[in-house]
Amino acid sequence: MRTRRHDPERRQRIIDAAIRVVGRKGIAGLTHRTAAAEADVPLGSTTYHFGTLDELLVAALRQTNEGFVKVLRSRGALQDPRTDLADELAGMMGEWLAGDRAGAELEYELYLAALRRPALRPVAAEWCEGFADLLARRTDPLTARALTALMEGICLQVLLTDRPFDEAYARTALGRLLPRRS
Repeated sequence: MRTRRHDPERRQRIIDAAIRVVGRKGIAGLTHRTAAAEADVPLGSTTYHFGTLDELLVAALRQTNEGFVKVLRSRGALQDPRTDLADELAGMMGEWLAGDRAGAELEYELYLAALRRPALRPVAAEWCEGFADLLARRTDPLTARALTALMEGICLQVLLTDRPFDEAYARTALGRLLPRRS
């Protein structure tokens, strides 16, 4: 009888592998087989941890969403009411877009896959709602949702057009949604 190898990191390696596959080949290139090969695990491991491809994509989307949240938390300005919110948000977008562009593209590819894959919609909605909830600490809920939508739109335009991120434009556009400081 063969002994089973204990590998507590296997699930995480499969998620990381799926992200790399999607980054190289797009979502259409991700299968249980390509994820298993990339993670260097048996095919049965991917289907054991993720019964469907959508389950694997959900895990990948959750993990990629954490990238922007890390940028958000590292700046800490959303908690300080003295900071200029438009300036901070524009700076966060600039920092995120200046980082690993492939990572940003991957996040949006997974995010937009929710249009065709209903299993991904709750994860995409979680991110939007969670970010708007954070912004609502500094403004009202309606403005927070509008800021979230504007930021998503600006980031998507930068990624689709290959134009450089214009922080001054973003700051001005975001500032128009915020109440004037007295």
